[in-house]
Amino acid sequence: MSAERQEGAPRVLLVDNYDSFTYNLSQYLAELGAEVEVYRNDRITLDEIEEMNPDKIVLSPGPCSPKEAGISVDVVKRFGERIPLLGVCLGHQCIGEAYGAVVDRAGEIVHGKTSMIRHKDVGIFAGLPNPFKAIRYHSLVILPETVPSELEITATTANKLVMGIRHREYPIQGVQFHPESIFTPQGKRLLRNFLRPGYRDEERRQHYFGLGYL
Repeated sequence: MSAERQEGAPRVLLVDNYDSFTYNLSQYLAELGAEVEVYRNDRITLDEIEEMNPDKIVLSPGPCSPKEAGISVDVVKRFGERIPLLGVCLGHQCIGEAYGAVVDRAGEIVHGKTSMIRHKDVGIFAGLPNPFKAIRYHSLVILPETVPSELEITATTANKLVMGIRHREYPIQGVQFHPESIFTPQGKRLLRNFLRPGYRDEERRQHYFGLGYL
């Protein structure tokens, strides 16, 4: 599925990890002006993505672990350095997996739980209320103590669960919650930040010291 092409619209590859929320993501991105092409994680190859040469890549939520998410982890490894990439829920975990972080049980299974998200006001979080409410559906999380130096924790819950990460140099960002849900009121603004040209470059060199895990 794809949105009607608009002049100057970013071409977004949405990798579907077999999740019903993929439709919501596609709809939101299209409403924000993107041309969206959706492929399931075992129905497109890395070479085909190379040939497609999308402007942005989004990795969708999904019901499994990163190790079971088709090509999603390899997409991060191959394209994240040069194509702006956003991972949502499972897609976020795939970013952690790609860089060696441990993805494990969160201690609780959350299915439709709203949480207040605290963030560093950088990248896709720039300009959003702090904190803001978001909906969560997951049993796995990236363990904060295993996040490598290449990645930065950009958002957490009140009890320090990792809700956002980004690469310190490459245009890679992830969120554990669901911005594509109506129960995340700031979700469309977050996705708009991702689609905006140059969103990462504007604050690439900013640093936030002394914040720990927020």
